[in-house]
Amino acid sequence: MSRKKKHEHVNHERWLVSYADFITLLFAFFVVLFASSQSDRKKQAQVAAAMQTAFTPLGSFEAHAKTPPLEQAPSAATVTRPAALAMPFPQIGQLTPEREMEDRLTRLIKEAGARLPAGSVTTRVVPEGLAISLHEIGFFASGSAEVRNESIPILTKLAETIPNAPLRVEGHTDNMPIHTAQFSSNWELSTARASAIARLLLERGSIRPANVSASGYAEYHPVASNATVEGRSQNRRVDIILLRDREASR
Repeated sequence: MSRKKKHEHVNHERWLVSYADFITLLFAFFVVLFASSQSDRKKQAQVAAAMQTAFTPLGSFEAHAKTPPLEQAPSAATVTRPAALAMPFPQIGQLTPEREMEDRLTRLIKEAGARLPAGSVTTRVVPEGLAISLHEIGFFASGSAEVRNESIPILTKLAETIPNAPLRVEGHTDNMPIHTAQFSSNWELSTARASAIARLLLERGSIRPANVSASGYAEYHPVASNATVEGRSQNRRVDIILLRDREASR
């Protein structure tokens, strides 16, 4: 007796499994796109911050473009363009203005080296620009704001070398107190020395007075420790700072 064949039940809804898989993959795809867009925005902000940090010390961006917006305002209809560069990037063998000024100053010091004690003039790069330090040993007597006669020739050459651009003259002292008939504290002494150097630069060079400012900081901006004789000697100085930013001179 033959067995009756059972008829298999045909599932007409198996397409729903494939459709559900497709919808799941499509959802995952859009999730990945959304995550990528958010990641790219963060990377864009990081790259912009890194570029700003790298270029700002060189003065490559204009002052009004220090924080370029990453997105346009909703009402803006124009396309934002990169800020123009204030100076070209230094090529191989080409010196930056700070380095060129240092080289010119080094040659100037060598020419007049016999007139000043060793270490009378030093240079260093500071955030505001190039700082030329005139130390007391070569330019002033102890406790005095009168410029030594033997330092006048190098100050004259320095005034002729410095470009007609914004600069700040800063007077500094060590932490040893002073109280004389002329100066009641280091504030007065540092300010008088800065004013004396600024006046001489204006008289001997072609710098416009509007580009020059002078101030005294007493003992509160040391470059070395006041615990040693050598450190105090380095702190007794007048700094001529060639400024990158015109606003810094105000």
